[in-house]
Amino acid sequence: MTMSVRSDIESRAACGVLTIDLKALVANYELLCRQTAPAKAAAVVKADAYGLGVAHVAPALYEAGCRDFFVAHFIEAVRLKPYLASDARILVLNGLMPGSEGDCADLGVVPVLNSLEQAANWSATARARKTTLPAALQADTGMSRLGLEPRELETLLAEPQRLGGIRVDIIMSHLACGDEPAHAANARQLARMGAVRSRFPDAKLSFANSAGIFLGEDYRGDLARPGIALYGGAPLAGAENPMHQVVRLEVAVVQTRTVPAGSEIGYGASFVAKAEMRLATIAAGYADGLPRHLSNTGAAYFGDVRLPIVGRVSMDSIILDITTLAPGTLKLGDMVELIGPHQTLEMIAADAGTISYEILTSLGRRYERRYLSPAAR
Repeated sequence: MTMSVRSDIESRAACGVLTIDLKALVANYELLCRQTAPAKAAAVVKADAYGLGVAHVAPALYEAGCRDFFVAHFIEAVRLKPYLASDARILVLNGLMPGSEGDCADLGVVPVLNSLEQAANWSATARARKTTLPAALQADTGMSRLGLEPRELETLLAEPQRLGGIRVDIIMSHLACGDEPAHAANARQLARMGAVRSRFPDAKLSFANSAGIFLGEDYRGDLARPGIALYGGAPLAGAENPMHQVVRLEVAVVQTRTVPAGSEIGYGASFVAKAEMRLATIAAGYADGLPRHLSNTGAAYFGDVRLPIVGRVSMDSIILDITTLAPGTLKLGDMVELIGPHQTLEMIAADAGTISYEILTSLGRRYERRYLSPAAR
């Protein structure tokens, strides 16, 4: 079954079609659960489920058995809450901004405490309410981004009153180089995480991201936090991708033309035709999540035929070289593939000099979004 989230008018008016396969999403979650067992697998659904629509993604994962959902910001937790049943747990990776602690407690959302200040604010909220509030505690084991430094952890252990009213359910950290299995930083972080966990023996360990799940049992802890792998991205750089493709992007042809040798193509005349060429302009550009760095390097596909991008990617359009196609093959309104069976997320990201995460989270709102429903359970 296919669901569209736009009206018929919007569907006809859209510049392209972004198909999100929730069946593949669920299959990926189930694969990750098997890989990480006996540990459990949460789901990272920050940034609107990596741009794919948390209102559709989170319920599909919940129905597949997921009960732990990580977001980056508290506002994302507020927006996610209505789509999940009461037995789901939502955790906020960045913790809380001052003043939002009471709202967080009211919603039953769990903050990740990254600093002594965040811990103090959460403890004060618990004491004021004369209750115990759950939390996750993040240690910085080598990424220097979020989490308590070793001296701050020592302070908490030496002064347990700083955690007054707080039940630390999870101790966690984040791998900086997990997608590079041979990187020495992984073993260093694992050793540091082990030392931290030994100081909080009653807490569950959450350490592995998508890549960490595939680094081996030592990295998986009690609760893995897959993100990009859920959405079909490759968890390990340079390795075969075991995940199912979740996203397909097709964009409509606006115009075709034939230009003579010497024609300058696109902004800045960055491409000049060496011979007569046939071109197609398609109805999406960098405003739709197709990076400008694809200029003169990326491609689209029509069937099995690769159609190189020529000239600079514009805000709303891209020019393709369609000379290899027979005249009349492409016409107004026909669709070409940007992401799909011929071009993976990793391939288009490589052409753009970026990563699959950025491609996914940038896909714009001008596409018609079609959701393929997961199988009934």
